[in-house]
Amino acid sequence: MPAVTVENILALPRVDRPALDSKERQVRVVKTAPTGFEGEGFPVRRAFSGIPLEQLDPFIMMDQMGEVEYRAGEAKGTPWHPHRGFETVTYMIDGVFKHRDSQGGGGVISDGDTQWMTAGAGILHIEAPTEEIVLEGGVVHGLQLWVNLPKDKKWAPPRYQDISRKNLSLISSHDGGALLRVIAGELSGHDGPGITYSPITMVHATVSPGAQLEVPWNPNFNALGYVLAGKGTAGSVGHTVHAGQSVLFGDGDHVVISADSEQDSHTPELEVVLLGGLPIKEPVAWHGPFVMNSQEELHQAFADYQAGKMGAIPADNYVPHAGATED
Repeated sequence: MPAVTVENILALPRVDRPALDSKERQVRVVKTAPTGFEGEGFPVRRAFSGIPLEQLDPFIMMDQMGEVEYRAGEAKGTPWHPHRGFETVTYMIDGVFKHRDSQGGGGVISDGDTQWMTAGAGILHIEAPTEEIVLEGGVVHGLQLWVNLPKDKKWAPPRYQDISRKNLSLISSHDGGALLRVIAGELSGHDGPGITYSPITMVHATVSPGAQLEVPWNPNFNALGYVLAGKGTAGSVGHTVHAGQSVLFGDGDHVVISADSEQDSHTPELEVVLLGGLPIKEPVAWHGPFVMNSQEELHQAFADYQAGKMGAIPADNYVPHAGATED
């Protein structure tokens, strides 16, 4: 971890250091993600649990999937399930995962790839380990982020974006102490490949031991950090953070994250995901796989799903993990 690295970080373009009069975003809260299980039993950490939705806006939730090393026959996935009204962003840090949907879309993503699925008006899909991992075992580690859609985009046609690790924008902090992978949005003039309905920025940063990351941040966006691995501090005041913790920053123009000088041998650097987005500021009615604006729209979503209006499971529905097929 992670899959996307560079041999010479000093050869990369660099992020501008915040101006001297830039306002630092102070740490509002640090939350530890509770653990749970999703789908048919793969372990997750609920990254943003305990942070109010209005402070997450336009994000709904984020799960850290694993890190788990399956033995042969152990790999888990999800059954077929519906979505409407938002986008799912699946970022694979290590391992391989397969997606299929009721419109014939999907694909396989692996080390450092991202799949951006706009559920929009409604779709059925499944997330499954590959046959190779089921038969032989292997590591699965990734993130799934849910991004809300504004009211006028909730009925957009479903679509996929397969973002290869080769297309990520790779940049360095101003002093070369951190590698930044821009997945979506813009950071200091560097654009990521992800195309979004809701304006957001998504970055995976690797901060070297003892280094401090200072990055300009859109003042109109909120700012969140999630520690994937390692330990360090958030903000110049130095709020301690470690793997499995989220940070909510306040208003301002830049964020500060630092890595401890000493890290564990298993996780030699601080790995953190930075997220920000322009708040939609619309009512949120969320239940299970649907994110709408009202209870009436939620009831309609369930009715449409039960009536088969979100598509049908393909006839050739073979998936290698047990229990993922619905009759």
